[in-house]
Amino acid sequence: MKTIAISGSPRENVGKRDAKELRYEGKVPAVLYGGKEQQHFAVVIADLRDVIYTPDVNFVEIDVNGTKTKAIVKDTQFHPLTDVLMHIDFLQLFDEKEIVMEIPVKLTGTSPGVKMGGKLIQKLRKLRVKALPADMPQNVEVSLEKLEVGSLFRVRDLKGEKYVITNTPEDTIVSVAMSRALKQAETEAAKGKK
Repeated sequence: MKTIAISGSPRENVGKRDAKELRYEGKVPAVLYGGKEQQHFAVVIADLRDVIYTPDVNFVEIDVNGTKTKAIVKDTQFHPLTDVLMHIDFLQLFDEKEIVMEIPVKLTGTSPGVKMGGKLIQKLRKLRVKALPADMPQNVEVSLEKLEVGSLFRVRDLKGEKYVITNTPEDTIVSVAMSRALKQAETEAAKGKK
């Protein structure tokens, strides 16, 4: 999986007034969890663009005073009106400890059902994947090659090599439904035969 490097500065004071001052300076208060103790630091908001505002999921390498830590984004808080990032939480990664992440679904190939006029409906855009950091995929590929009109692809149809998908096995990822034009053509064809 891709890793994005960001640098932060340690926070001496933790509180509302300190957080407000940081935001005024164009920084975001951040916390790193998962290690022996929580680490409070601040990150320049522009450095987080590639981490937050992207459809991809990435690991983050955080550099605070020369100490580098590999982590993932665990939680973000945005201002309810301005949609500005207010706070971000990171979870430290360990090579031997499994993590759960929301990984995007990537559709590949062309569906024969869509070629015939069917409508492609994607119900799940992300899947919960449990794996060791080294085995975490960048995305989960779903092939559309065998999807005819009326067929669907469920979570249970996926075969993960080194990871486990924790969504309900019966959840539908993508399906091909009959479009109105196709229904109408079939109805008219049926009337023509009578």
